[in-house]
Amino acid sequence: MQLTIGVICMVLIANLQYGWTLFVKPMSETTGWSIAGIQVAFSIFVALETWATPFHGWVADSLGFERGPKVMIALGGLMVGIGWIVNSMAGSLGMLYLGAALSGIGGGAIYAVCVGMAVKWFPDRRGLAVGITAAGFGAGSVLTVIPIRMMIASHGYADTFFWFGLVQGAIIFALAGFARFPAAGEAPAPIASKLPQLSESIPPREVLRTPVFWLLFAMFVAVSASGLMATAQLALIAKSYGVSDTVLLFGATTLTVALIVDGLANGAARPLFGWVSDKIGRENTMAVAFGLGAAAYWLLAGLGANPWGFVICAALIFFTWGEIFSLFPSTCTDTFGQKYATTNASLLYTAKGVSAFLVPFANVIKDATGSWHGVFVTAALTNVAVVLIALFVLKPMRRAMVERRNRAGEAVAREDFGGAVAPAE
Repeated sequence: MQLTIGVICMVLIANLQYGWTLFVKPMSETTGWSIAGIQVAFSIFVALETWATPFHGWVADSLGFERGPKVMIALGGLMVGIGWIVNSMAGSLGMLYLGAALSGIGGGAIYAVCVGMAVKWFPDRRGLAVGITAAGFGAGSVLTVIPIRMMIASHGYADTFFWFGLVQGAIIFALAGFARFPAAGEAPAPIASKLPQLSESIPPREVLRTPVFWLLFAMFVAVSASGLMATAQLALIAKSYGVSDTVLLFGATTLTVALIVDGLANGAARPLFGWVSDKIGRENTMAVAFGLGAAAYWLLAGLGANPWGFVICAALIFFTWGEIFSLFPSTCTDTFGQKYATTNASLLYTAKGVSAFLVPFANVIKDATGSWHGVFVTAALTNVAVVLIALFVLKPMRRAMVERRNRAGEAVAREDFGGAVAPAE
């Protein structure tokens, strides 16, 4: 039940990010605002949706297993609804930025708590549970791509913002009353695992002093920046290749097909790679996923002018990017323990906010070179670099830290129990 609540809430906030690209051009044509000015709102949304999550996670953890999730999800539902309603009434870029800020803060509260619910309820299958939850955010926009495009075409972008914001916010607010974390001893015990997992729990202040955390943070920024670039600019990339409005399948254009397929690929990647990481390890899975991602960017540079080539390559990019939202929270909780998992995973999630401000550099590279080719090559090389870091830096560093702290904890337990190892909780 708690997993289902988390997934539904994630679905209802998915188009705050993944449906944004549909509003940009109509908004610019109606208001006369520049594309660059409108895209600042996207950066504000992503930044606040991520940077505020440590506070949301701390409040949820502090208020207790019953009240914490209820309060934060309810407040998040109110804010995402109000944010999109403000977008619908925006008569200036400043007001649009206010709507982005409100929806970003609200969306972050919902995201942080839902991920926290997954890592706490399912310590035995953490990668899979977080992946399923994150899939709601990654694939949820698939359900709204066609309705949003149709409503924008028939009623305008403002009415679309208003009604989608109102309905989404109301449903989230209602679901909040059923959400909660597990009480002590209520979640299943972790199964025997070869994955390095910390037996204690490290508080956030100490986590921020560990080199492993900052290495994870840098890797998250690197991969997230390239993925957000594709998310925010997909419609513009399709237009530059001349395939945006090409009718491709059952009357649907290339862009519409790409958005639907990309959402499905993005969503499917999260539980799939989360499940794989439970089996073969977090860093090994990162290497596979980010290596495929590098190949996807490279292929898009050469095949993007073909409608089906564009759809397939874009789908592969989303498939090999979305899994960061299952791999990194799982890795974080494995490394730093479960008690403060919501807060610690949220601290790591702020890397997405940092990466949002790197998105405009894609336009700088594109304008300087005259095409998207340089952007895709840069993204491919970045993914290759992260693969090498995952295998040859993060993997040995993280294993050594977990084993060292676990040995220290066992030694303390032996002293406390007169030479016998303390029983597991």
